[in-house]
Amino acid sequence: MAHSYHHALSSVRKWGGTVEDYLPLHTWFDESKLITADFRHRALRHHAEGIFLAEKLFGVTLTLSTGRVVPIRLIGEQHVREDFGFIPGFADWVKEIRPCPWMGRAKPLDVEGETPHSMS
Repeated sequence: MAHSYHHALSSVRKWGGTVEDYLPLHTWFDESKLITADFRHRALRHHAEGIFLAEKLFGVTLTLSTGRVVPIRLIGEQHVREDFGFIPGFADWVKEIRPCPWMGRAKPLDVEGETPHSMS
């Protein structure tokens, strides 16, 4: 789906309530578009671990304006399935990242005479 609003509409059809009930959660999944405006933004939250993170941030359930209670995890799963057709794990994303030399470089904390205490 192209926009979190459309995911929210889909949630309304599935569980009732209003678009406004769901929009904060669906917007959270897609706000990584601020970083990169193509499909790669999904690597940040569109996976099983991202769904569990949403549950930590938004709570275990969402109480709709109608009073109905819906598990956050189900809404997150709906969002990711609508985008991919399945729920990948974070490892599924990582295995597709091409490692570059700069990614593995680590410098000691005391580079060029600096110590951890002098780097403030």
